Amino acid sequence: MIKKLDFLIVRSFTGPFIVTFFVALFVLVMQFFWLYMDELIGKGVNAWTILQLLIFMSTTLVPLALPLSILLASIMTFGNMGENFELVAIKSSGISFLRFMSPLLVFIIFISGLAFVFSNNVIPVANLKAFSLLYDVRNAKPTMNIKEDKFSSDIPGFSIRVGHKDPDGNTIRDIIIYDHSDNLGNNKIILAKEGEMTSSPDKQSLVFKLRDGWRYEEGYTRGVNDFTQTRMHFDKWDKVFDLTALRFTRTNEDLFKTSNQMLNVSQLSEQMDSIKRTVKKSIGSVNSYLAPYILFNNKSKESDQLLAGIKNNQIALIKYDTSFLQHIPDSNRSAALTTALNNVRNFKGSMDITSYDKKLQLDNYLKLDVEWHRKYALSFACILLFLIGAPLGAIIRKGGLGMPLVIAVIFFMVFHILNITGEKLVKSETVIPWIGMWLSTIIMLPLAAWLVTSARNDSQIFTKEWYVRMWRLIVKIVPVKLNAIGRK
Repeated sequence: MIKKLDFLIVRSFTGPFIVTFFVALFVLVMQFFWLYMDELIGKGVNAWTILQLLIFMSTTLVPLALPLSILLASIMTFGNMGENFELVAIKSSGISFLRFMSPLLVFIIFISGLAFVFSNNVIPVANLKAFSLLYDVRNAKPTMNIKEDKFSSDIPGFSIRVGHKDPDGNTIRDIIIYDHSDNLGNNKIILAKEGEMTSSPDKQSLVFKLRDGWRYEEGYTRGVNDFTQTRMHFDKWDKVFDLTALRFTRTNEDLFKTSNQMLNVSQLSEQMDSIKRTVKKSIGSVNSYLAPYILFNNKSKESDQLLAGIKNNQIALIKYDTSFLQHIPDSNRSAALTTALNNVRNFKGSMDITSYDKKLQLDNYLKLDVEWHRKYALSFACILLFLIGAPLGAIIRKGGLGMPLVIAVIFFMVFHILNITGEKLVKSETVIPWIGMWLSTIIMLPLAAWLVTSARNDSQIFTKEWYVRMWRLIVKIVPVKLNAIGRK
């Protein structure tokens, strides 16, 4: 039966949980932004594209932010209740620790279910949008940035140097342009004393309106060993540069749909079943590779007759005292060796291809299995960290963001490191996937059970006063022991 105490506990938890969730998500998004800042700035990408990338990436970071926020909020909630002696009042009224923790546990189980639905349906789409957009931004060419007295190769096929730029930003002087767009070296050079730098109305072209300059070109006549050089003077000349290569373009998202992170549980299971069938089929096809080279493995009529004759003692197996080659005539010995060597090489090549293909398929299966377990591990991580955070808050009896934040970060770092370690062990094929992906749960679940038991028994292992009393007791005991030893 739901009571007012249950509503009180859930309401006390909801506020810190929402705040800590968005704070954790913001910190993780900023970490991503600082990590890729150099690759995002200077690419000519508009603010809306950057905002889209941050929104998609924040969605993909929910699996990290959600368990951390649950751990921190549970420590803060029960820590505040312990600090304000609310836990003492609740226990004195005859309500056990497990009873007043149960409504929050039900609430966390509900959040875990939503987390699984989110991880299974939303995150694959967000991963597709985020990583495809990040791929396009990272591979976009930088925008045109011509600096004074430095060569710029931002425009493909040209190297441009401007000696001086006037304060208006358009007037340029002492211009040198190397044109190697025909891949024949710097065979075209343009020199000009001054000019103007403008963009076309559609921003797809850059126009240099040059004045008082020279054009130098070296030509080669095909078939004739003769080079010609042409020099032309111009008073005014417009040089147009195509900027379409610098334009930010989007890649078709269908190219990324088959990635493991873009699949839900049913799609992952379907892919794994397909790989199982493919591996089984490839193993079964080994007999067909062996058939041309090993007669006993051939399912032909001749092979059956040979095996039947040997079985019925109609054909006797010959035992050679020396090498089989000694019974081959000298004229045919070289051809026999060549044929045998070629057969062995062909057989080995077929087996190598089959083995390599099987290894690739098993590697893909391993990655798919890791992603499959990750979907469920996220949901259970919310419950596990709550079972750690709630008794910790009840034991330390400290609210706010001081001590709870420190303890939450420590436990979450341990949990995250165990997750990463388990995944690496799986990818290195040291452990099977379910052990590696649930390694953090296997290790920390007994810790959660011990903490719940300690909180239920009002353990003081995390209180400052307990350590002070223990230290004073040690200080009193040690001098007594020393005096006794001295008298002896």
